[in-house]
Amino acid sequence: MNYINSPIDKIKFKKLEFFIKRDDLLHKDFSGNKARKFYYFLVNDFPNIKKIISYGSAQANSLYSLSFLAKQKGLPLDFYVKHISSYLKENPNGNYKKALENGVNIIEKDVEDLDKYIKENLLADDILYIEEGGRVKEAEYGIKILANEIKSWLENNNLKDVKVFLPSGTGTTALFLQKHLPIEVLTVSCVGGSSYLKKQFFSLEEDEKIHPTILEPEKKYHFGKLYKDFIDIYYELLDETEIEFDLLYDSLGFKTLFEYLANYSSNNLPTILYIHQGGLLGNESMLLRYNRKFKYSLDIIN
Repeated sequence: MNYINSPIDKIKFKKLEFFIKRDDLLHKDFSGNKARKFYYFLVNDFPNIKKIISYGSAQANSLYSLSFLAKQKGLPLDFYVKHISSYLKENPNGNYKKALENGVNIIEKDVEDLDKYIKENLLADDILYIEEGGRVKEAEYGIKILANEIKSWLENNNLKDVKVFLPSGTGTTALFLQKHLPIEVLTVSCVGGSSYLKKQFFSLEEDEKIHPTILEPEKKYHFGKLYKDFIDIYYELLDETEIEFDLLYDSLGFKTLFEYLANYSSNNLPTILYIHQGGLLGNESMLLRYNRKFKYSLDIIN
């Protein structure tokens, strides 16, 4: 699989113009930030490895991306989850369904700390262990390529007053982007708050000087919970830009970005390059949940 430089689109949303780095278009089965994080494992050979092990939620974007990676490598994948709902077991959809179709062994293990359990019980010399969400140093390899693509775009367009924005889970992509970019990287923690995100940064990079800037949303949101303002902005983005964004991360991302831009005068707004990190397969299950709660239409663009 050849790595293709993703395009950058210019869009207008809520009367403001943004640039969008379309990493959702990298590859139909291997796109977004997970493709960047796992690219090192895709292009390198591991002759002594007999199995890949990872963990996360049953609808994690990493689950399907890792299933594609494992299939390309001809290796089995054991993916550990704390819980799989009875509804999902009976009605497979989204990342869970696609990963099963790729032959992933999804293992339900009710332990408090899956990372600790795996490290203490399952690891061996012939096991490739990839931590939740791709929070590994090897992720820097593919994210540096992304940073170089952005630097080339800045130089070719003679752009200087640009800030990169992307919402974060583990913060791995934002961290390594900031390490390799000469411009400020902004992010918001979508999973566990700013203190959680800062802890993730330090686990990969001790030098705080190259940590991204964490924006604090005005309202506290709980990861995975359904919010009407999230589904509203999802459909507003779809309607105005004709681009589908991820419900779990991008809804909070755009809300926080607009709160941040409100601090600027209209004639002094920075140019924003928003990183579209994919994750659209996960919308299938999220839209079903939103439809059950808010009776929203399930129509999305193809």
